[in-house]
Amino acid sequence: MKSGEFVNIALPKGRLGEKVYAMFEKAGYACPAILENSRRLTFESGETGVRYFWVKPSDAAIYVERGAADIGVAGKDILLEYKPDVYELLDLGAGKCRMAVAGPKGFKDDPTRPLRAATKFTRIASEYFASRGRDVDLIHLNGSIELAPILGLSDVIVDIVETGKTLKENGLVVLEEFLPISARLISNKASYAFKSVKIKEILAALYNVVNTEKTSDGTKI
Repeated sequence: MKSGEFVNIALPKGRLGEKVYAMFEKAGYACPAILENSRRLTFESGETGVRYFWVKPSDAAIYVERGAADIGVAGKDILLEYKPDVYELLDLGAGKCRMAVAGPKGFKDDPTRPLRAATKFTRIASEYFASRGRDVDLIHLNGSIELAPILGLSDVIVDIVETGKTLKENGLVVLEEFLPISARLISNKASYAFKSVKIKEILAALYNVVNTEKTSDGTKI
């Protein structure tokens, strides 16, 4: 199969990527080489016509937007924060977590002054507090967000919460959850036009996998 005939698929590295690849495999797009213990980053299957590659989760949408990948998987948080110019095709239901405001136990908001909030999701946080009519002083951080209120840098944080274990270990609690997050299948807009048949085949197959898993979990669809 010629290189240009493959559908290039950007998968996020880590546990989420492994879970998502398993969904592609169930959908009929297996690529055994991807399961080998190696340092390779690209994996092709001439039989199914797909080429997978691992990328940093926050970069997947960039590869798709720029056309290096035809389709890919990115968290809803990334899509809302960076607004990539891509098509969002399907909620895969994997990597479920929540965007939340968290702070010290017993925190009381003082509405007479701007709320200091540390986050790496400044767009999402800004839109959330604007919807609440709350003045906010956003502090952009790239890591160890939980440290900000402990050291007095911020009053609260806005971050993704999965189990809440990290918050608890640092004396913080969820004050409000406001956005469900999960992995989404996305497509490059040009690829969706020029490779539409293949992409729609993959989309339909993944849709069946997602809904089969929902049914097996007892979730109504």
